Amino acid sequence: MIFNTVQEIKDTVSVAVEKSEDTSWILHHILDSKEIFGLFTLPEIHLFGIDLTITNHVVFMWLALIILGIVFAKVSKSYKKSLVPKGLTNFMEILILFVRDDIVKPTIGKGYEKFLPYLLTVFFFILTCNFLGLIPGGSTATSNISVTATLAAISFIVIQAGGIIKNGFLGYFKGLMPHGIPSWLLPIMFVVEILGLFTKPFALAIRLFANMSAGHIVILALLGLIFILKTFFVVPVSIAFALFIYLLEILVALIQAYIFTMLSSLFIGMAVHQDH
Repeated sequence: MIFNTVQEIKDTVSVAVEKSEDTSWILHHILDSKEIFGLFTLPEIHLFGIDLTITNHVVFMWLALIILGIVFAKVSKSYKKSLVPKGLTNFMEILILFVRDDIVKPTIGKGYEKFLPYLLTVFFFILTCNFLGLIPGGSTATSNISVTATLAAISFIVIQAGGIIKNGFLGYFKGLMPHGIPSWLLPIMFVVEILGLFTKPFALAIRLFANMSAGHIVILALLGLIFILKTFFVVPVSIAFALFIYLLEILVALIQAYIFTMLSSLFIGMAVHQDH
C-alpha cells in the first residue's frame, strides 16, 4: 500500500515541510483509504445511517480470497489427475505439510486434525494479504488493526471452544488454576488467569498489526528524506536502505504468517491439553 508515485510522496512531504515536524503525511499513505492503486475512488455506501463503504483493505482481502480460491481449485484438480504433485501443486503441498508437521502437530498434539483446517486458512490468508501489500500500489490489509483484531478474535473463539469441548465448561475453567496454590490465593489467581485469556488474542492482534505497519513507515520515512533534505547526496543512501527494508519485508511477511499461526496453535494446545 505504500508505493504510490514519487510525485505523490513529494507533494505530501512538501506539505510536511511547511508544517515543520508534522509527519501525518506518512500515516496518509499507510492507513486505509477509498482509492485503488491511486487510479479511481471507491463509491460511498450508506445504509440506515451506517457507513458501509468498501475500502482499499476490503478490496485486497477479497483479492486474497479470490487468489486462494483459484490456487486451491487448481491444486484440487491436479490431485484428481495424479497423486504425484508437480509445479504449483508441489509447492502448496510443501507449505501445507510445513504447517501440519512443524506447527500444528507439535503444538497441539493428539486431536490436532480438528484444528488443522482453521490454522491452514489463517496461515494462507495472512501470507497472501502480506504479499499483496508488497505489490507497488498494493494495500496490506494486515496492517489494519481491525483486520488483525478480527483474526485474533476468531482465534480466541476457537481456543475457548476447543478447551471447553475437550474438558467441559467447568473443567476447562478449573484447569486454568495452577495446582498446589493456597486457597486464599484462588480468587486472585482466577482473575489473573481470566485476564490472561484475553491478553493472548490482544498480543496476536497487536504483533501482526505493528510488524506489518512498521516496515511501510520506515520505507516512506527513508524516501521522504530525499525531499526533506533537498539534496541529491542522500538519494543513493535512501533508496538503498529503502530497497533493503523492502526485501526484508518479504521475510517479515513469511515470518508474521508463521508466528500468528504458531501462537494460535500453541494457545489451542494449551487450552485442549491443560494437564501438559
